[in-house]
Amino acid sequence: MKYNKLTIDSEFKFEAGGTLDHLELVYHTSPRERRPDDKVVWICHALTGNSDPEDWWPQMVGDGKLFDPGKYFIVCVNMLCSPYGSTGPTSINPATGKPYMLDFPKTTIRDIVSANILVRKHLGIETIDLMVGPSIGGFQTLEWVIMEPEVVKKAVFLATATRVNPYMTAFNESQRLAILSDPTFLEQKDLDGGKAGLKCARSIALISYRTYDGYNITQEEKETDTLFADRAASYQRYQGDKLVNRFDAYSYWYLTYSLDSMNVGRGRGGVEAALARIKASCLMISIDSDVLFPPSHGKATVAALRWASYRELSSRFGHDGFLIENDQLSSILRPLIESV
Repeated sequence: MKYNKLTIDSEFKFEAGGTLDHLELVYHTSPRERRPDDKVVWICHALTGNSDPEDWWPQMVGDGKLFDPGKYFIVCVNMLCSPYGSTGPTSINPATGKPYMLDFPKTTIRDIVSANILVRKHLGIETIDLMVGPSIGGFQTLEWVIMEPEVVKKAVFLATATRVNPYMTAFNESQRLAILSDPTFLEQKDLDGGKAGLKCARSIALISYRTYDGYNITQEEKETDTLFADRAASYQRYQGDKLVNRFDAYSYWYLTYSLDSMNVGRGRGGVEAALARIKASCLMISIDSDVLFPPSHGKATVAALRWASYRELSSRFGHDGFLIENDQLSSILRPLIESV
């Protein structure tokens, strides 16, 4: 995939208030020029992912894979507030010459989609043949097919929902409390602030992404005479360190609020009225063990849509099943992408 950056020097208004006069958006595309007959596949990335889907979804995206950048013109934009190049709290505030940190405008899913639309227009893409997004990427996909119903032909909502649920918000707030417990976060001295809190937040998030069975399968103690169990604890520490080494607490803080902003019905007369605007042919895919976005919600969403179908992945690994159950997912998506 090819790295690109778009600079916007015009006013960008945020839904919750605030404006920026300068915006940078990092995105990846297929590593060639778009041809007139190309089918466009737009991938919206997950929470701590980036705009290169070959990096975070390597089993699905790449040469010879289901999403082949040689066969389709693939686009993925780095979300606002992500630390992988697009404008966010780690960007320099021109008024101070320092990173915005907690002075950055609160950012919603609709803001993220609005920024993506700027990239679409820059690329001259009038029709997106297939859009797919897992998790917060699914939030973006749902918002997008409502905001631009004439643009997207087919959409896949993967392990996601039309509105954030209280259970997920409770996890998000628990992670924010963990970050706040690190005094260096509010000090805002540099971008290393809050790293200990971020490590704890990641540990909390992982529990929501997996399941009882998932942990028991992968983190069972190997020794019969173990005195203090540590395998699962070591895994939590390891995953926390991994995120701290590639992310920052300020970006993560803002992205959790983006998650909490998800409500397609806001200002549109409710969720069902919002879904009625959709013209794309839609596929909702839930994961049978996902506690964040249970199948019951996916089925209810499909029931409210006019042109939609429903499929379900079977996994013992909960929400993270969309990154693990690649054979099942490929078998579901292959007929869809081959028909665009």
